[in-house]
Amino acid sequence: MSEEKRPVPARGDAKAPEKRSSSGEIDAFLRQVRAVAQTRGGAGGRLILALDATMSRQPTWDLACALQAQMFDAVGKAGSLAVQLVYFRGLGECRASRFADNTDELKRLMTDIACRGGHTQIGKVLGHALKEAERSKIDALVYIGDAMEEEVDDLADKAGRLGLRGVPVFVFQEGRDGVAEKAFKEIARLSKGAWFRFDRNAAATLAGLLSSVAVFASGGLKALESRDRPEDRLMIEQMRGRGG
Repeated sequence: MSEEKRPVPARGDAKAPEKRSSSGEIDAFLRQVRAVAQTRGGAGGRLILALDATMSRQPTWDLACALQAQMFDAVGKAGSLAVQLVYFRGLGECRASRFADNTDELKRLMTDIACRGGHTQIGKVLGHALKEAERSKIDALVYIGDAMEEEVDDLADKAGRLGLRGVPVFVFQEGRDGVAEKAFKEIARLSKGAWFRFDRNAAATLAGLLSSVAVFASGGLKALESRDRPEDRLMIEQMRGRGG
């Protein structure tokens, strides 16, 4: 995997028409992530955000960008979370940004990425997270995707090693592909993370879950328990093996 200061999208790639969440969903989302920013004060966490940027993701790409960018904007202003953006697309392209708490940079990177056709490269993402964890502590990995076209055993091995290193993988699955769901749930289980459905019709719920991941990355389970919101309780149940 190449690591660059800024992932550079291909020139000339056309983007789908922009889709935005409703103002009510965004307002609810911002209320939740402001609470995240207050949870840990100045303490720091490191989170990897990994995205499947293959062509099947294009219809909901703008929604994902809107939710994630605003979450990191609110959390980043408190200086409590450094985020690295990782994405794959096309013919073997898989890139990583530097860790940054400059939320303007993160939003620019996300909105500049154009989806391209290609196969999944989840193994590269997990392998990259392992290498990063060897260099310095990683508090969580968030992965958002809709498909899995790789050897499940290879992914399971890497997920288990991430779990041993204390790097839970929080998988948000778009769509209902059965093969992907089985693999994603196994990745979450072996890494001691959690699996959730990425639903374009439930942006506020998704935002709440993403804010729970940010709280966990900044303060661990104790921070989730002290905030005690419905999404936090669901996240804790998933991580402790009682979720669906």
